[in-house]
Order: sequence, then C-alpha cells, then structure tokens
Amino acid sequence: MAAAAKRALELTCFGVGEGWPCSDRRHSSFLYSIGGAHILVDAGEGLSSAYKASGRSYEQVDRVLLSHLHSDHVGSLSMWFQGLWLEGRRRPLAVSAPAGGIDPIRNWLEATLLFPDLIRFPVSWEAIDPRQPVQCGDVRIQAFPTTHLESLRRSFQARNPRGVFDCFSFVFEHEGLRVGHSSDIGDVNDLEPLLQAPLDLLVCELSHVSPAELFLKLRGRPIGRLVLVHLSRELWAGRTALKSQARRALGSAIPVSVAGDGDVFRI
Repeated sequence: MAAAAKRALELTCFGVGEGWPCSDRRHSSFLYSIGGAHILVDAGEGLSSAYKASGRSYEQVDRVLLSHLHSDHVGSLSMWFQGLWLEGRRRPLAVSAPAGGIDPIRNWLEATLLFPDLIRFPVSWEAIDPRQPVQCGDVRIQAFPTTHLESLRRSFQARNPRGVFDCFSFVFEHEGLRVGHSSDIGDVNDLEPLLQAPLDLLVCELSHVSPAELFLKLRGRPIGRLVLVHLSRELWAGRTALKSQARRALGSAIPVSVAGDGDVFRI
C-alpha cells in the first residue's frame, strides 16, 4: 500500500465508553477523516460537548453512520443536531441507520422540535443495506451485520414488533487503505467479514467478548494497528494489564492501543 494512502486516515475518538453509565468516559462516537471525507460513526452521550471542544466546523461531517439504536450509540444525536442548527450548518447531511430505525429517529428529532424547516440543512436518510456499499466522496463504505442484538430479538421481538434489532459493523476503503470498525458484536466470528482482506486499522469493541477470545481470533491476521474501544468497566479499570495481555497474545506483529476519550490516531 502506498505511503500516501497510509497517511490518509485520522480517527478522532469522541467517546469510547460502554453501555453502562460511565463517570470517566463519554459514550460511543468516532469521527473518521479519510481522504477528503468525514464520517461520524455513532452519536453516544457526550458527543455534542466533545464536538464543540474539538473546534471542528459544524459543516465538516459528510455522513453519519448509526450502527444500531442502543442509547449509548445514538443518545446524543438530537443534541448534536441542535448544535448543527444553532451553529448555522447549511450543507446537506447524509444519515445512514438500520432501516426500521429511520422513522423513529426522525420522529424523535421532531419531538425535540428540530423540524426540517427549522434546522434548514437538508438531511438525507438512508437505510443501511449490507448488500449495497455506499460512497462518501472517494470512500467506499460496506456494512456487515453483527449478532449483537440477536438474543434481544429472540426474547422480545414477538412482543415488541416495533423494536429494531439490527446492528452493523463497517469497513472503509480508500485508495488502498482499509479500515474496520466493529461496532458492537455478539461473537468474535462477527469480525470475520472485516478480516477477509488486510486491514490498516481495526477499531474493535471489547465489552461483549473476552480479550482471550478476541486475541485468539486476531492472531496472525494482517492488521496494521488495533485500537480497542468500548471496554467493559472491569477491563477499563485494568487496561494496563489488558495491553500486556494483548502483547503476549499478539506479539509485536499488531500494535495495540486502548483508546480514551479525545484520542486521535493517524495513519
């Protein structure tokens, strides 16, 4: 892969927390700047203040990807939209979400008085379809289903037919650069589609599988860098030991980082 392509990525971690209440972490939200495209993955609690503190333009984000509808992944969307409006955004914004979640999210925004004719920037709502990659500038985005919500689907869908039980991970590709974002998974085998080709970067959650399972799955895979996010409370408290465990399991072949709020990674 060309060196120029490898320098084309910047990842900003606005929030790396898990689903439990966190006193020292915001919740899931990540901005991928790849080539000239700026893609926000999830909008967990704390995004609005973190985005403002970053000093970024409110015109910058091109597309929002909402992996699933758990509150730790979408809970700040309304407040962030309010910020876009009050800061005067005018550029169109694309929002991709699970198909069944689009109308509830739009209704939520309108329930918080963020009407389309008030905010005055056009929003295009697109259902995530793993069969149809989408383009954001020169970046190809491919979604892959995960099993994160399948146990909830089995237990609750019959009694709650309006529930949205789809969850997706993502792969971004741009001029030879390939990046995987796990979102939430139900099993390490959910990562297999992301691992079908070499990755320059894998951003992987570590709340719903064990470190031993994850590192066994990743051992020997062509991954340029592994960034661990969404750690359970126990793993977050012991993250120094976790990094040591990762080094023992993966050796020096895959550099490993445990991300905190505000961390920026560049390739």
